[in-house]
Amino acid sequence: MTDKDWLAERFEDNRSHLTAVAYRMLGSPAEADDAVQETWLRLSRTERDDVENLRGWLTTTVARICLDMLRSRRASRAEPLDEAEPVAHDETPEHDAILADSVGLALLVVLDQLDPAERLAFVLHDMFAVPFEEIAPIVQRTSAAARQLASRARRRVQGAEATPDRARQRELVDAFLAASRNGDFEALLAVLDPDVVARADAAAAAMGADAEVRGADDVTKTFAGRAKAARPAMVGGEPGLVWAQGGVPRVVFVFRAARGRIVEIELVADPERIESLNVVY
Repeated sequence: MTDKDWLAERFEDNRSHLTAVAYRMLGSPAEADDAVQETWLRLSRTERDDVENLRGWLTTTVARICLDMLRSRRASRAEPLDEAEPVAHDETPEHDAILADSVGLALLVVLDQLDPAERLAFVLHDMFAVPFEEIAPIVQRTSAAARQLASRARRRVQGAEATPDRARQRELVDAFLAASRNGDFEALLAVLDPDVVARADAAAAAMGADAEVRGADDVTKTFAGRAKAARPAMVGGEPGLVWAQGGVPRVVFVFRAARGRIVEIELVADPERIESLNVVY
């Protein structure tokens, strides 16, 4: 076995770990894949003898790449999360494991509000138990300063747990999506307020949506069986849905809940409005 073959095998052994690190750093499966691929390219240009602790080398390298991507994202004020993720794709066990574990959409929203160095220190230390002595060179700080970065990030994360109202809205939106996909009229009626209003902006109306529909019965008829391509999202920090095409959000479902039911649904398709909504999916 050549050195390159050996490195390739070891890299594949660590791919799921690297993907998990990159996803938590970037909040985007597509960008995480890019970071992991760049890590492999750098490893392929490295001699085996130059790597004493391969897992540590790979973790440090993917973290540096993610840090550069985060800083570039902030500098360009790009949309922070998952612009390149298509709405329909073949889920892999690795992808499912990443999205199903402790890092939820709400936490990703909080992480995206952190300074890149804070996010890196928190993710590497609190989620992957990387010592601050190893984090410090990545963020170009002392170990004590790296510890402070993680501590500040930790306080912000702990202070941003979902409120009961937000948790209830997530339940309602999830139930709405399941009922709509299944064409379950009764289940849809159960989550809609009798006086619910569904509105569509001009761009969504141009795509075929009704400009306004009122009443649970008519809203149920509008959405039953018609949201199969939508997926859960955080919209401006609140639970919602998004439909994307070619990796670009095309329609965003904005929900408002009250009295334990959905009272308003807005379909937003105007690109400028979608950009302003900070959609995370």
